[in-house]
Amino acid sequence: MSGKKEPPGLIAKNRKAGHYFEFLEFVEAGIALTGPEIKSIRAGGVNFHDAFVRFRGHEAFAVGLHIAPYKHAGYAEQDPDRERKLLLHAREIRSLAAAVAQQGLALVIVNLHFRAGRVKVELALARGRKLGDRREHLRQTAARRDAERDMSGRG
Repeated sequence: MSGKKEPPGLIAKNRKAGHYFEFLEFVEAGIALTGPEIKSIRAGGVNFHDAFVRFRGHEAFAVGLHIAPYKHAGYAEQDPDRERKLLLHAREIRSLAAAVAQQGLALVIVNLHFRAGRVKVELALARGRKLGDRREHLRQTAARRDAERDMSGRG
């Protein structure tokens, strides 16, 4: 993931995003969750498949973020694929929405992590990779990994 250091309380990481997108800028945001969703996240019940951010009015929402229903949640029905509001400052939302609209970029969810007991979402302003770019990226990653292996004396 472009050499970026992972946050200390990492819950889950969107590994496919690095394959399909080139990350340009990272932003951390809060996310509005219910109690059973937090417990499900702590149990590892989160899936990023095709997760992205949609802007509606002056708000940002996480779409496609699947949080499995918590089995001990009680009688309240939980929708695992509902849109969840992202907690960002208004100026951040305006600048990100403008970048997505004007430059043809996407705002992708990169990972979920804990910070001071709260679940945070790391977002990346990203440009989609074409098939040839993806193959070249895989070649470069493999070459870098092989070089590091040779330098460390293993292999």
